[in-house]
Amino acid sequence: MKINVEFWRQNGQKAKGNFEKYTLDDVDENASFLEMLDQLNEELFEAGREPVAFDSDCREGICGMCGLVINGDPHGPLVTTTCQLHMRSFKDGDTITIEPWRSTGFPVLRDLIVDRTALDRIVQAGGYISVNTGAAPDAHAVPVPKDKADRSFEAAACIGCGACVAACPNGSAMLFTSAKVVHLGLLPQGQPERHDRVVNMLAQHDAEGFGGCTNVGACAAACPKEIPLELISLLNRDLIKSVAHGR
Repeated sequence: MKINVEFWRQNGQKAKGNFEKYTLDDVDENASFLEMLDQLNEELFEAGREPVAFDSDCREGICGMCGLVINGDPHGPLVTTTCQLHMRSFKDGDTITIEPWRSTGFPVLRDLIVDRTALDRIVQAGGYISVNTGAAPDAHAVPVPKDKADRSFEAAACIGCGACVAACPNGSAMLFTSAKVVHLGLLPQGQPERHDRVVNMLAQHDAEGFGGCTNVGACAAACPKEIPLELISLLNRDLIKSVAHGR
């Protein structure tokens, strides 16, 4: 396959960025998108040009490190992580535009790499759960209704890739935040700090510069783990209860 690549170059958060173009003449249609970027960097290096910086780790769709905006879509044309996208999703002669996540909360470190530690700080703002440590409890020591357990696991599937932020026209991280709030709020172990958790995490969300949620739904549509939009409603319900409790 012949592929024309337009990729973003930016040397740090305060530097002015620009697109560069390059043509790859022999791309295997079965190669992953990141393998195509590896090939691009090999050719750039051989040509005496600076390789493009991009992020990746597991390359198995688990860690969420590989987030890119591809032709305007977070992670590309399929609802999956970038590392699980393959070049057979494109046609011979296509032009592919590659950009980093765009958000005030995700400053560009270099080229296609952004700083996503804002998501870590939102989780940290939630604090700990006050449970006893020590030996593992018996499996049924704390009964959990199956519907709540299933919903909690569904929320906990979030990998923090940031696609929801990149897809949202407001740059909101509300789907991510709701997933992290709800998966603990549904379990007995998460009840003691439940009201403080939602207030503190939302305050940190806003402090990081993420936008507000207007229920557009683009976040859930782009999520590679199919986190449901209704989790935001559950977060809002907890917030209302927290206000009622004087938090």
